[in-house]
Amino acid sequence: MSNLVDTVLAHIGDPQVAQIAAQLGTSPDQARSAIDHALPLIVGGMAHNASTPGGAEALHNALGDHAGQSVSDVLGGLLGGGGGNLSSIGGAILGHVFGANRTAADQGLGQATGLGQQSAGQLMAILAPIVMSVLAKRTQQQGLDPGGLGGMLGQQSQQIQQQGGLVGGLVNAVLGHSGGQLDLSGMLGGLLGGMNRR
Repeated sequence: MSNLVDTVLAHIGDPQVAQIAAQLGTSPDQARSAIDHALPLIVGGMAHNASTPGGAEALHNALGDHAGQSVSDVLGGLLGGGGGNLSSIGGAILGHVFGANRTAADQGLGQATGLGQQSAGQLMAILAPIVMSVLAKRTQQQGLDPGGLGGMLGQQSQQIQQQGGLVGGLVNAVLGHSGGQLDLSGMLGGLLGGMNRR
């Protein structure tokens, strides 16, 4: 089973990264790095949601709205200037995925990537419909019911968290967050210190 994050990344080439960077007002390198952090966070959030039967059913039903959409169409819609509606759809998806932890997710990604909270939220709103499109296609191809979807996402999330490092730590910090301001400085300091010592 190929990794869901890698499948999404395969659709986001340099031209798309450049367009996303332009929308966020950042460099393509920073945008690519932020995308690499944001996708596992979204997939981890979806897995967390789908870990209950009710959550898995709700996500499975929501995927019906995204079935049959090609990723390139979704990307084109998001990046081609008419993305206002799609990015508001992205915001709604993120509201369901993270619930009360939506702000923590934006803060965490903003701190981890240097994008800042607002741009991090904007990036995740761009990526969420793409993840849903890829997930809808995979669910359809594999004939997954809500339980199968929850199990598949659970495996993906486990892989992400086992990788550790900044991505695994970010997913754990956001999903385990219990309200208030999310401060990753301790985690980031430890990780960056570890990298510098290598």
